[in-house]
Amino acid sequence: MSHPLPAAVLWDMDGTLVDTEPHWMAAEGPLVESFGGTWSHEKALQLVGLALEDSARVLQSAGVRMSAPAIVELLTDRVLASLAESGVPFRPGARELLRALREAGVKTALVTMSYRRMADRIIDLIDFDAFDVVVTGDDANRPKPFPDPYLKAAELLGVDIRDTVAIEDSPNGIRSAVAAGGAVLGIPLMVSLVGTGAHRILPTLDGVTPDALADLLVEHRARAAARTGAIKTGGTA
Repeated sequence: MSHPLPAAVLWDMDGTLVDTEPHWMAAEGPLVESFGGTWSHEKALQLVGLALEDSARVLQSAGVRMSAPAIVELLTDRVLASLAESGVPFRPGARELLRALREAGVKTALVTMSYRRMADRIIDLIDFDAFDVVVTGDDANRPKPFPDPYLKAAELLGVDIRDTVAIEDSPNGIRSAVAAGGAVLGIPLMVSLVGTGAHRILPTLDGVTPDALADLLVEHRARAAARTGAIKTGGTA
């Protein structure tokens, strides 16, 4: 028997919907080096899933003598220019699942720490009406890993966050979505998601259906109810 579909599915963008992380990394290294600093792939991985302002402060500590807002604007410009030249690579199965959700009447939100002009560029490349709501890094009072971005998306959609599924690729994003209270599907790309609290981890979205997300939500609710019951009876679950 199929379960009711989620009230909404909340999507991260960079690394989850589209594989833009290499473009960000390609912009960071030359910027640091232009100020005489050194950068590495390992250092770049530490920025995956961080709010842009937080990433900018890390780059400042690596020697970039610019204000955090100026760093964010420069990196965004360079990433957009790179995407315009090479195209935007959607992650396997992402666009197909997004379309299937829309055809099934499920509400969707994009919840990204990239700035709105970056999100708008990505959305423009989708050949159907993909999102009801877009929450970006310049909207949230507190960025991921705080729950605020996901809670804001649920509020704007008019749904209970507990009736939603979030899809994320980074530890910070997973922690944000878990703290918000919905079911969370992890799709790792650059870094491992083991131990982050994701309720299910899959290598890609290839073959994932709306019904599969409905099943995940039901499983998450059952585990949450079991934990609540254990707490009330003084046991563990």
